[in-house]
Amino acid sequence: MPAKIIDGKAFAATVRGQVADHVSRLKDDHGITPGLAVVLVGEDPASQVYVRSKGKQTVEVGMKSVEHKLDASTSEADLLKVIDDLNNDPEIHGILVQLPLPKHLDEDLVINSIAPEKDVDGFHISNVGLLGTGQKSMVPCTPLGCLMMLRDHHGSLSGMDAVVIGRSNIVGKPMAQLLLGDSCTVTIAHSRTKDLPDVVRRADIVVAAVGRPEMVPGDWIKPGATVIDVGINRLDAPEKGEGKTRLVGDVDYDSCAAVAGAITPVPGGVGPMTIACLLANTVTACCRANGLPEPDGLTA
Repeated sequence: MPAKIIDGKAFAATVRGQVADHVSRLKDDHGITPGLAVVLVGEDPASQVYVRSKGKQTVEVGMKSVEHKLDASTSEADLLKVIDDLNNDPEIHGILVQLPLPKHLDEDLVINSIAPEKDVDGFHISNVGLLGTGQKSMVPCTPLGCLMMLRDHHGSLSGMDAVVIGRSNIVGKPMAQLLLGDSCTVTIAHSRTKDLPDVVRRADIVVAAVGRPEMVPGDWIKPGATVIDVGINRLDAPEKGEGKTRLVGDVDYDSCAAVAGAITPVPGGVGPMTIACLLANTVTACCRANGLPEPDGLTA
């Protein structure tokens, strides 16, 4: 029996609908409009597309959207001044600095200059520490989206054996913390893990976030396991014409789908959830800033 396809695009639309409903209640009941500010330094084409999409979706759910587009030559001092102004703006509840930054800027310094309570990317060292110790934090968007989809598919994750392939600060490590928080038994695997195929084969849940195209074949997957593919990789696609590419994940989709119980596709799986969870985090930050109940189903 082929795996159930976990439709991230449809799930993200549901999350955005929940966000929009909560934004409407905040406006009607409390006169508050959540605000999200995005700072883009330079003219990286992929970043520009992503920032436009964030701004469009922010407005669509009824929130205030602010964009600061700075030259690639912007000094660190000038960038930190923009962030400081946003930290002190009561109408801004979420701040996101689009990565990567130009090489002359210190990403860690910039990220940690964002007020932790407005750090809707969940990258500030304070939020990393809070998440790691099981306390209330802002949670990175991509792992939060993965967790939402897993909860929706399984209900309770308690007692399940989960393997996260990848140890990045953005996905792998926070994903493991979230799964631990839902009482999974968690293994973080990576390129130097001994007997990696055997480690993956024992998992009820596999989260692939290693950044290697089609690295995980179907014979690594336990029959009936749930596979969450975070990878987005571009490969040449000669069949589409010269210079054309196709998007693939970190798992070999066809062979894994033949074995798994459920799987996310690429594209259309985890990707759409990232911006949806950014919007959810902004609403959560707004509620916390105003001492209001957090939205149900939109937090970890």
